[in-house]
This record gives sequence, structure tokens and C-alpha cells, in this order.
Amino acid sequence: MNRQVSHHHHNAPPDYNRAFAAGVILNVGFVVIEAIFGVMSDSLALLTDAGHNLSDVMGLLLAWGAAALAKKRPSPRRTYGYSSATIIASVFSGLLLMGAVGAIGWEAVGRLVDPPQPAGKTIMIVAAIGVLINTATALFFLSGKDHDLNIRGAFLHMAADAAVSLGVVISGAFILFLGYNWMDPVISLVIAAVIFLSTWGLLRDSLNLAVDAVPRNVDPEAVREYLSGLPGVHALHDLHIWPMSTTDTALTAHLVMDLFPESDTFLNEVAKILESRFSIKHPTIQMERFDSDVVCHQSLHCAD
Repeated sequence: MNRQVSHHHHNAPPDYNRAFAAGVILNVGFVVIEAIFGVMSDSLALLTDAGHNLSDVMGLLLAWGAAALAKKRPSPRRTYGYSSATIIASVFSGLLLMGAVGAIGWEAVGRLVDPPQPAGKTIMIVAAIGVLINTATALFFLSGKDHDLNIRGAFLHMAADAAVSLGVVISGAFILFLGYNWMDPVISLVIAAVIFLSTWGLLRDSLNLAVDAVPRNVDPEAVREYLSGLPGVHALHDLHIWPMSTTDTALTAHLVMDLFPESDTFLNEVAKILESRFSIKHPTIQMERFDSDVVCHQSLHCAD
């Protein structure tokens, strides 16, 4: 007889509604300011940063919507709820930023050939405001950046924006004090590079989660070694580890036992270790007798 027990903990994700609301309001206001003064000062750096900030507002809205969906309770049809919406939002956010990189780079190269005459002082003042706004917004998401890829995306976007705005301040200084008008498109190219570098890791991790790859914070070989070394375990097969969302990881495994435990204490302890050591909160363990006729469905993990 097989014995299958699932330990499922549906914990509500932290509430970042106020952080998202404040971040969206602050950044929408700043986009308007940057766009107006970018046109008035004929500054590509301000205009491209305004476009980038607008894409970040869209990214914040995507992340906010996904975070809200993740809180919805599971249903008979959607047994995992809408948790994977956070993964989808992270993918779209990364793709959106990559598109912005291409647009910024294309325009900047064109302006390198014929540099405009932007107003350095205006650039410095507006960009300095951006440093303050983007830093404040990034701090809203600081506490969750190491635990949730969706929140990490929001944090990285805002932190990168703060650095980019600082770069625009430097561009304005070169233009104002040294007359280096060519610095405007050069800084725009630097902005594009910063966005690309900050987005690449997010997009890579998001795409991996989207295809049910093992999350980067989980070592599958260490998990296999732990389960295989449990008392009474003769063999292990059909081990699967996948993300349910940007914060929750699930596992299923078949343990072939020499001797069945007398109680569920064994399974409870395994579930606790999987959560504390590997951050796997949704394990499902199926125990089978040594002479069981259960078929192994994953050839990579089947015993010879």
C-alpha cells in the first residue's frame, strides 16, 4: 500500500499596497515633470529617463496587480490560486525594460552625430529630484527584495532609476560647467546599459520560473541528498521541484521505504526540514514499499 501525505501551507504574502500606491503616485508625477522640462531644455537624457520612468510605472502596476492576485484564495478550478501571476508580471516587466533599452540606445546614437544644446542647470535640478523620488520608492520595497522576485523587480527598477538620475545630474554638470554637450547622449547610453544590466538577472530568473525551473535559492542536489539519506529510505524517484509563485516553492517525491514509519511524525519532520533548510513550503511525499509496483515516471530519477 502506498502512503501519500501533502503538507500545504497557504500563507498570505506581505501587503505592499501602500508601497505600490506611493511609488506609482510619486513616479507618475516625476514623469510629467521630466517630460515637460526635457522638452523645454531639449535634453535627451531627461526625455529618455522620463520614458524609462514611465515604463517603471507600468512595471509597478503589473507587480501590484500580480501581488493582489496572489492573495486570492485557491478554488476548485484553480487549486494553486493566482500565485503564478507574480511570475508572469516579472517576465513582462523585464521584457518591457528591455524594449526601453533598445529605444534609448537607438535615439542616443543618433544624437551623438549631432549633439543638441541642452540646458545643463535644468537637467541637474530635475534629475536631482529624481534621485530623491526613486530612492524613496526603492526603500519602500527594501524589506521584501530578498524574498520575492516580484518585489525584487520593483526594488531594482527604482534603485536603478536613482542611479540613472544621478548620472543625469552628472551629465548636466558637464554641460553647464564644461560645455560638453555630447555628454547628454553619452549618459543616455550609460542609462541604457544600467537598465540592461539591472534587468537581465530579473528577466533570466523570471523566465526560468515561468518554465517551472528549480528556483535559484534551492539546490536540487542537496534536496535529493537529504531525502535519499532519510532513515528507512531505500530509493528516491520522481523528484520534482518547481515555483508556485515568486515566493512559494513546491516539491513532490516518491520515497521507496524499507520499513514504513509507524506515524506521520516522520513526514511532519521532513516537511519542517524542507521548509527551514530549503525554503520549500509545499512538499508532497509519497511513500512506497520496497516491493511496490508503482511505476517511475521520470527516467532521470529512476533506479537501475
